[in-house]
Amino acid sequence: MPHIKLLSLVGARPQIIKASAISRAIRTSFTEDITEILVHTGQHYDKELSDVFFDELEIPEPDFNLGVGSAGHGKQTAMMITGIEEVLISEKPDCVVVYGDTNSTLAGSLAASKLHFPVIHIEAGLRSFNKTMPEELNRIISDHSSTLLFAPTNSAFKNLVHEGFRPENSPPYSIDNPKIYLTGDIMYDNSLFFAELAEKKKNKFLDRLSVDRNNFVLATIHRDINTDDITRLQNILVTLKNLSESCNITLVMPLHPRTIISLKTKLNSLYNELCDSRLIKIIPPVSYLEMILLEKNCKMIVTDSGGVQKESHFFRKPSIVLRKETEWIELVNNRTSVLVDADPDLLRDEFLRLMDSHSELEYPGFYGDGKAAEFILKEILLLFEK
Repeated sequence: MPHIKLLSLVGARPQIIKASAISRAIRTSFTEDITEILVHTGQHYDKELSDVFFDELEIPEPDFNLGVGSAGHGKQTAMMITGIEEVLISEKPDCVVVYGDTNSTLAGSLAASKLHFPVIHIEAGLRSFNKTMPEELNRIISDHSSTLLFAPTNSAFKNLVHEGFRPENSPPYSIDNPKIYLTGDIMYDNSLFFAELAEKKKNKFLDRLSVDRNNFVLATIHRDINTDDITRLQNILVTLKNLSESCNITLVMPLHPRTIISLKTKLNSLYNELCDSRLIKIIPPVSYLEMILLEKNCKMIVTDSGGVQKESHFFRKPSIVLRKETEWIELVNNRTSVLVDADPDLLRDEFLRLMDSHSELEYPGFYGDGKAAEFILKEILLLFEK
């Protein structure tokens, strides 16, 4: 088996966490076979990406940071392609691994495929079927630029088949003869690892919040469709406030800075009411390990985050999704995750339903066995087997 050089490309903090599953599996089981180069485009500036972040999560720091920063889609993607091409030409990796659906994923897929480096797409096949979302275009283009496509769920795998990918393809694999896999989700690998790490490193966090385990609702709101539309934001928060009072349950809300700004500038009286409520705890954004603890120990989750929605299933918690669509359709079909958009009546009805039926819900193993990263790396190595 040849030793290969694998370039992992990330663009934001959530992708660094995703990539850590691959990095950890390399360190644990594949050091003799794989050298990893981690490239961060700098798509999202994040002041929390300090040494403490990497030390706390026990993950490697990027070898390259392209420092692209925020810009319009065209300019940002062009700057990333330019920077990625330079790294590819200098490092000459055997393959490029991209994650998810960010502009960094798109830029990496285009840069690598045009220079004829095999693209490996992790989280392939996810579809919201809403092409007005930039992420949907990024997913589709990245999938159709890839040589190996690792679908985390059965529905994602079926999406690829419907788009013309053939499961029966035989090696050698290439961009014109790609291979698709049903793997399970590397974030399930991560959740198992980080949940244990969180209990060790953050075991006093819930005590400081003064919340009882399995007796609070976690709510996160960060998408601009909710934070920038004041009517939507007001409908969501007023309904949640009323529900917490009528159900006598604590609501823990680590609010995004954008959400706080909208509240303080446009809904200040509501913000004051939320702060004064004995049942609502508005707290600053939390670390990843703290978020894992909140998810693992809450009773239910209300969110507009795709990642949090999926993690709710990992920890066997029902979730209410403040969006019209989701990539994780198997959770909606399972009725443990429900789409309510910003409809106060739907939000109230589903909140009450899930509170009452909490113990009766089932959480099938949609996301694999927690060893997706090892499977992925074994298949990548086979790509280079003579």
